[in-house]
Amino acid sequence: MAKQNVAEQFVDILVRAGVQRLYGVVGDSLNPVVDAIRRTSAIDWIQVRHEETAAFAAGAEAQITGKLAACAGSCGPGNLHLINGLYDAHRSMASVLALASHIPSGEIGLGYFQETHPDQLFRECSHYSEMISSPQQMPRLLQTAIQHAIGRSGVSVVTLPGDIASHAAPEKSIEHALVTTRPSVRPGDTEIDKLARMIDEADRVTLFCGSGTAGAHAEVMQFAERIKSPVGHALRGKEWIQYDNPYDVGMSGLLGYGAAYEATHECDLLILLGTDFPYNAFLPDDVKIAQVDVRPEHLGRRSKLDLAVWGDVRETLRCLTPRVRAKSDRRFLDKMLKKHADALEGVIKAYTRKVEKHIPIHPEYVASVLDELADEDAVFTVDTGMCNVWAARYLSPNGRRRIIGSFSHGSMANALPQAIGAQFVDRNRQVVSMSGDGGFTMLMGDFLTLVQYDLPVKIVLFNNSSLSMVELEMLVAGLPSYGTTNRNPDFAAIARAAGAYGVRVEKPKQLAGALKDAFKHKGPALVDIVTDPHALSIPPKISAEMVTGFALSASKIVLDGGVGRMVQMARSNLRNVPRP
Repeated sequence: MAKQNVAEQFVDILVRAGVQRLYGVVGDSLNPVVDAIRRTSAIDWIQVRHEETAAFAAGAEAQITGKLAACAGSCGPGNLHLINGLYDAHRSMASVLALASHIPSGEIGLGYFQETHPDQLFRECSHYSEMISSPQQMPRLLQTAIQHAIGRSGVSVVTLPGDIASHAAPEKSIEHALVTTRPSVRPGDTEIDKLARMIDEADRVTLFCGSGTAGAHAEVMQFAERIKSPVGHALRGKEWIQYDNPYDVGMSGLLGYGAAYEATHECDLLILLGTDFPYNAFLPDDVKIAQVDVRPEHLGRRSKLDLAVWGDVRETLRCLTPRVRAKSDRRFLDKMLKKHADALEGVIKAYTRKVEKHIPIHPEYVASVLDELADEDAVFTVDTGMCNVWAARYLSPNGRRRIIGSFSHGSMANALPQAIGAQFVDRNRQVVSMSGDGGFTMLMGDFLTLVQYDLPVKIVLFNNSSLSMVELEMLVAGLPSYGTTNRNPDFAAIARAAGAYGVRVEKPKQLAGALKDAFKHKGPALVDIVTDPHALSIPPKISAEMVTGFALSASKIVLDGGVGRMVQMARSNLRNVPRP
């Protein structure tokens, strides 16, 4: 048997860690690794058109599977393109291993062609970033990187010079068992007892949930019922907590709706469950706050805490719920449920007013029809900007659907590349990219990746020929919009020219049929929908807080749009509220 080189050993360890694909763009210093993949049936090389796409795709795959995913870039500019997608993966707590190949080891530090210092460049967007400068560091350094990415739920970067990759791997190298799953973290009894006492002493408790409630839906519902608590959520908590939730009071934050803001401000005790909610202007400063999070560095960095609890949400609630006294007083809960339903009724008019006849098409209408027609287990990838608004207000989670976006990093152009990663996980699962025209055109070259691999991703393109979220920000700040208009082509024609299915929709009556036909198509499809760039209105009163930070004053809704099927859900939750 021929002796392994470092590249071959690198690939074998990725396979042992469960990696099935390596997304990237080939290039000189990366060639030894790509060649090793060519000769290894257990892992595939996924050729994309831009390395940023590779990182976004790997991050989406990791979020869908909960397992390690990987991407790679060649030396200098190649791996530097990974950085935006890696920032997103890291801030989304997606376990991603990035390979940054490097210039010849003997030239490092001498200003060689394409020289950068990737082991330094990626430190801010990773838990671990180190360079393999000799074969003797393998495989321990790679194994350490993998365990950082999995154990701490984030990015690890390994820098590997191309010449080192071609060297013979060391004999009798130490390979230990890899950790590929994360344990549950249970808080100590002292913290659980303290939290139980705080809950027992409070008359009005509100739960505010983030992505850390993934896998804990049943526990949150049981807990909310026991203490008669309204349940609000951040955007990243929507897919995990909104469905089958009789205590739902909506979402807080820049895109918030319903009564979540009131519920968090009118309670005696606010409990933050698995959320690193970044907008502290929306959090109260005059109520007691307890926070539960599996990441101790998240505790207290958004608001002053009366109690910090280190543990994952599911295990914490399993321990906590039996220790708190059941509450019988529903007055606060029922009051918030009614406020929530009333708030949704108040904004639904903007969606219902002649929307099926409005030209250009209301984007709210597009999102509503999409929600109704998409599969019950669809994966939605959502572009940053106004697509975030439509996803937040119209997509109906059900415990099977997934909603992925750049919700923490806030990058443009994320939806298409994330859809690539999600679709490679399962070609038979419907994957829908909710793309804005600005985000789509930024990485439009990777539409060709869909065609090359015949990935059946469906792109629903909200084409309003503008960067409308930026335009709204300018208007709220009292500035005239400038530099926000796009001169767009017929994207459906471009899709057809590339060999995919493409259809353009300009009238509301064409929409449902176009989406149905696209969903039936076996390969990649793009539905180019011309939408109204003036779909949003500014609140009648603009506060100083809105100008400086886009914050809400009191319960003012910043974005006056519809809320899809959520109003029906809110009204159904009122059935058990006692009537006077």
